Amino acid sequence: MKFARLVWANILRNKRRTALTTLSVGVAFFLFGTLRSIVTTLDAAAEVGSEARLITSSASGITFVLPEAHASRIQTFEGVRSVSWANWFGGYYTDPNDFFAQFAVETDTYLDLYPEIEITGGSKEAFVQERTAALVGVGLMEKYGWRVDQTVTLKGTIFQGDWDFTVRAVYTPTNPSFGDETMFFHYDYLYEATDGRISPGWFVLGMENPDEAAALASRIDAVFENSTAPTKTETERAWQTGFITMWGNVGFLVRAVGTAVFFAILLVAANTMMMAVRERVNEVAVMKTLGFQNGTLFGIVLAESIAITMLGGTIGLFLARMAFAGDNPVNQFFPGFMVRTETILLGLAIALVLGLVSGAVPAWQSARLSVVQAFRRVA
Repeated sequence: MKFARLVWANILRNKRRTALTTLSVGVAFFLFGTLRSIVTTLDAAAEVGSEARLITSSASGITFVLPEAHASRIQTFEGVRSVSWANWFGGYYTDPNDFFAQFAVETDTYLDLYPEIEITGGSKEAFVQERTAALVGVGLMEKYGWRVDQTVTLKGTIFQGDWDFTVRAVYTPTNPSFGDETMFFHYDYLYEATDGRISPGWFVLGMENPDEAAALASRIDAVFENSTAPTKTETERAWQTGFITMWGNVGFLVRAVGTAVFFAILLVAANTMMMAVRERVNEVAVMKTLGFQNGTLFGIVLAESIAITMLGGTIGLFLARMAFAGDNPVNQFFPGFMVRTETILLGLAIALVLGLVSGAVPAWQSARLSVVQAFRRVA
């Protein structure tokens, strides 16, 4: 600590170079915080899926529907506690580019299977009893300024036309990754309005014993294997993971981009320290003449490098945390998106390593510098 003022004075010797290097490091860590948060958000979304629920969808893919009669058959399986179903609606409020999810669900059973949906406004009973009622996430209510008992009109894309819904209940998710910008409404409303030309997109199964999930899924799929609508049954968590893989190998992409960015920043930081040490050859020689030990000089130069990378990393991570705090546009695509504390701690650790690596060579050169050679070079 007694050399802190000396370290700080050396850092401020060339303010422009230090500022630019710190800014470069800050930008790199802002990108790191943002990109890694995409991965952590997707991982958290996969964890939202419960191991206590099974999803039965078409073996041909999620875009194919299943006959509603499958529900009665599935309900007869030992170990199935309850069955519900849902369908993707696909509509928009005012702007077709302003996306949010809407699901037509079998309301008598769907909510009982999802304790993550906590009704915090309006009335669950009013939602269940009214055919055109909607259950809306609190984030969606705030985004559009909706209120309970208001009638909102969505424009259908899959199901063409204007669709009127009355907001009767508002939910707040018990898990932020579940998302608070989703609308649920009655499957029966969609079924009647389309004259019965729809079928469930997937079935949700509540199980008596989650430990029997694999065996139960196999029995269900075996029964429908040779039917006109074969099924694929898996835990909801596995089903959610399948959606995530549709984004591609996001983890590999983030690591690849991150590695390239940090390698570039490593070169920038190392070059900065090399230039700083090269400019102070005569000063290092004088300090050695005055009795500064090699280890002390090594530590001073290394401390300068660490200070720059830690400062830049802290600034970048702080800005990333603030930029995506609370309600932000990214939540529209990645519910619960935020720069988590563990991402910040990992980023600071990487900043420390970056400082150590980038400062190691110039620090070692300063420590091994010969006084005679240094003065000869100055002369």
